[in-house]
Amino acid sequence: MLTKEYILKLKKSNPSELSNLINDNFNNIKSLIFILEKLGFLNKQFDPNIFIGLISHPNEQIRVLTIKNLGKINNIALIPTFMNIVENDESSLVRREAISSIGRTRNENSILFLCNILLDKDPKIVGQAIRALLVFKGNKEVDEKLKKLSNHKNEMIKSVIYKEYFSNKKTNKSILKHTETYDFLKNVVVNGDVQDILKFVPDESIHLTFTSPPYYNARDYSIYSSYEDYLDFLEDVFLDTYRVTKEGRFLVVNTSPIIIPRISRAHSSKRYPIPFDLHTRLVNIGWEFIDDIIWLKPEYSVKNRIGGFQQHRKPLAYKPNTVTEYLMVYRKNTDKLLDWNMKQYDYNTINESKVQEGFETTNVWEISPKSDKVHSAVFPMELCKRVIEYYSYKGDLVFDPFAGSGTLGRTAKFLDRYFFLTEKEKNYFEYMKTFQVETALFEENKTKFISLNEFKGIVNENN
Repeated sequence: MLTKEYILKLKKSNPSELSNLINDNFNNIKSLIFILEKLGFLNKQFDPNIFIGLISHPNEQIRVLTIKNLGKINNIALIPTFMNIVENDESSLVRREAISSIGRTRNENSILFLCNILLDKDPKIVGQAIRALLVFKGNKEVDEKLKKLSNHKNEMIKSVIYKEYFSNKKTNKSILKHTETYDFLKNVVVNGDVQDILKFVPDESIHLTFTSPPYYNARDYSIYSSYEDYLDFLEDVFLDTYRVTKEGRFLVVNTSPIIIPRISRAHSSKRYPIPFDLHTRLVNIGWEFIDDIIWLKPEYSVKNRIGGFQQHRKPLAYKPNTVTEYLMVYRKNTDKLLDWNMKQYDYNTINESKVQEGFETTNVWEISPKSDKVHSAVFPMELCKRVIEYYSYKGDLVFDPFAGSGTLGRTAKFLDRYFFLTEKEKNYFEYMKTFQVETALFEENKTKFISLNEFKGIVNENN
């Protein structure tokens, strides 16, 4: 029976027997994979000939593991072998492993070959060659070749080159630490047009934005002259939101396609795909798309569209009940990985902010909707809770530009976050005030309800 211990023993004391074991299992794919995976570290003195016969093995995974083991030996004499594999093997995985093995040698004689690979049609092959060449960053020839890829068709390649050669290395505009924000924004609700308000919010002061924009002409409080004007308005709001968001932090937008009712029975209703039309505009602003989360609601809670079809069942007239909405998750564009954002927080904050057991593991969230007599489209607290817990730390500032009844603020407070809310409609603004009386959530660090002019004054006092 093959065991890891037996393979390691042969590797150390009886290489010829190891070679025989590999040859004996040439057609036993499972055993051969096991052997190749369990070899561990190989030094430069290890005989590469033990593997050479497997380079042309018909199984792709065998070839990948063979080249990976040859690469461990880190012998420059194997570079021509790797080059031949890159040029002749049909498998992208095998070719990429061969390029990686060339890169491991850090041998300047391979630069010309790797530069030529940059012309390959497979972007994954090009990406691996870039990684190998970046070892020689600072070499004039290498830098010139790599910089030319800033116009490459593939967005991932362009992103890597931009980060390595063209990204702005200046310090952040924000004068605050990444974990901090301004006191005058904490637990504040401003009554006014969000576009007017955001003009006075400092750069990089928001950690997380979660909002549900007003639906296009679907309710009395949101009337726009055209769908294009509606999208323009949202684009402007999320452009300003981008400016005030801290580097690498998140925007979560809750939207869904909506139906504008028909004018008469002689005309048809029209359905607008808001999440999809808005998505392109957000990406163009600089928001990086991260995830799409489906909010699944019980069928009894949504408008019945299927009723007519249930009666006649005529093809073409099928209109399913809409039980889903989207939570589109975006991150402010940055060269930094998420690890950088996380490392800005101290140990206690990280530990205290960890999500508890029972968190949602899929991108389908089953949550019942909520409404009341004042606002017909209230955020369920459970929806806010998940977004806040998954995308922010305790002490962060959470923003909702279309606050409605203020559920996000109350939930943020409950979860030891600060909130900054804006709401244009006076009746919703006044409705939010009632929660300060009826609940204890606002008593500590009492919420400030202010007008736009009052907010301007506070900002000026703090500048």
